[in-house]
Amino acid sequence: MTFFDTEEKLSRAVQKFLRVNPRNAAPVCEDIPLLSNQEAWLNIALIKQYHENMSAQASRKLVFNWLKRLGLESVADKRNLALGDKERFLVKLLRSAMVQNAAILINRPFNMVPQLKNIDPILQALKTIDDLYSSCHIYDYDWMEQKYGALCR
Repeated sequence: MTFFDTEEKLSRAVQKFLRVNPRNAAPVCEDIPLLSNQEAWLNIALIKQYHENMSAQASRKLVFNWLKRLGLESVADKRNLALGDKERFLVKLLRSAMVQNAAILINRPFNMVPQLKNIDPILQALKTIDDLYSSCHIYDYDWMEQKYGALCR
């Protein structure tokens, strides 16, 4: 976790992360929405289909397995507006993890899932899919540090 005291510093850090990781940066943020006209599973699968020429059938099977690992198989056929905040976040997280050698950057997670009391559910999800990405970085503001608990001490 990295904390910043201003929007400008956080924004510069995000831009630097994207510049340093041009081939494998995999951001999870408010600014990169799911495709509203596609189901959740397809939002995730499109990365594999586009970058690895994976067939729709093969990518659907993979995505359903990953959704199942997170207990989200019931959201596979839902579109963006039908998802709750936590479901939407986890779909975005899986979509990012599809990037080869993904360097995931989660930018201000509590903006995307405001009802969370602490970072634990996000860390649990990351642990569940830790074989799908090479690194994960979480950026947030200083004043959100208490939601990260003992991880910051």
